[in-house]
Amino acid sequence: MNRSHVLASPPDNRTKYARTRTRILDAAAYVLSRQGYAGTRLSDVAGRAEIQTPAIYYYFASRDELIEEVMACGLADMRENLKSTLAALPPDTSAIDRILVAAETHLRHELEISDYTTASIRNHGQIPERLRIRADQEGDSYGAIWRQLFDDAARTGSLRTDVDPRISQMLVMGALNWAAEWWDPARTSLDGIVLAAQSLIRSALSTADHDVDAPPPAD
Repeated sequence: MNRSHVLASPPDNRTKYARTRTRILDAAAYVLSRQGYAGTRLSDVAGRAEIQTPAIYYYFASRDELIEEVMACGLADMRENLKSTLAALPPDTSAIDRILVAAETHLRHELEISDYTTASIRNHGQIPERLRIRADQEGDSYGAIWRQLFDDAARTGSLRTDVDPRISQMLVMGALNWAAEWWDPARTSLDGIVLAAQSLIRSALSTADHDVDAPPPAD
């Protein structure tokens, strides 16, 4: 399982400085995603990055600056991944199916692909407000994609008329984010989580019959 930050991974021709900085960020994302803001120590980050702890200060002025970068990168990466996944769907993909693909993309990125995204989601409420400014900006951009998905579903008649698009969007995103707190891969497969989430979303929101075919899988 590769849970490093896709956008931060450097090509071979990048400088040693950039490669080491990325290694520190990857290590910090791993530690932060598992130990939380309060439990993240620079010594743990340094150990995973295989450098001496004082060397971190050559790349980041403080522990908080490092954590702020991880948080912002996680949500930026998630946004770009969702944009590219939706762009690759066939043009005739229904509005509801686009929402279901977005749900799968969110869950897989959050739980399997990126430590950065897991760290961002799990620690948003733990970090000081001053460290949330960049992350909140990225989160707003990510949320705008979801708002468009739900607006499109309402506009095309794919969304039930007795549900509010904005409330439904926030409830769905909140449930998807919460999976990072309770999911245990030893008990339930990620595929099972994805299918359950898609079934619940379709049953709750779609005007179509519940026995229609599943949406195309996210890349």
